[in-house]
Amino acid sequence: MRWKSLLWQRASVVVFPWFAVVALGVSLFVGRHVRGVRLQPDLDRASPSTFRVSLDTTKGSIVIDVTRAWAPHGADRFYRLVQGGYYDDNRFFRVVKQQWAQFGINGDPKVANEWRGRTIADDPPKQSNVRGTVTFAFAVPNGRATQVYIALADLSARQDLQGFVPFGRVTAGMEVADALNSEYGETAGGGIRGGKQQPLFDRGTAYLDREFPRLDRIVRATVVP
Repeated sequence: MRWKSLLWQRASVVVFPWFAVVALGVSLFVGRHVRGVRLQPDLDRASPSTFRVSLDTTKGSIVIDVTRAWAPHGADRFYRLVQGGYYDDNRFFRVVKQQWAQFGINGDPKVANEWRGRTIADDPPKQSNVRGTVTFAFAVPNGRATQVYIALADLSARQDLQGFVPFGRVTAGMEVADALNSEYGETAGGGIRGGKQQPLFDRGTAYLDREFPRLDRIVRATVVP
């Protein structure tokens, strides 16, 4: 019986590491898949001409209808990011009542920084930034990447001339967008042009949860049939 025990111990030494490696690989794949690993460094593919996105937030559901003809590059990028899980668990880090609710910096610094420089070309303006429109934020020409804001008021007089191009509009749940926690205003990151977002890219969700614990968040963003 002793030789059987020794044989089993030796076999365990060989077999266990093999299963451990497989389990680790699966774990890493699934984790990255959930955190947006389907987002490979290739070009954005054309999105459907129209599609609907549901943002399940800590305040309720916000439904966005996207029209590709309004801003093809913006629509394609948004579709890709939603499909890839990029916006899941994102904080609404910039909420100012009667102005905007902004999100789009991934909570994992590695993912956020990887996508920070993957900008898209500008789209010509076709729609105004009226209340409920959804638009990519940017600081420089051809600088849109991942950050998006919902207009909580008519911002057309302010935003249209600066080249902010809506790609969609909230069609349900605008009252949810209005109710997002705005107590931190511009202090939890602010806009891209404000130059205060670096801590979000360096420390991610851990930083926001520690310094601004009552921020609302997107639990999950999905393209709905």
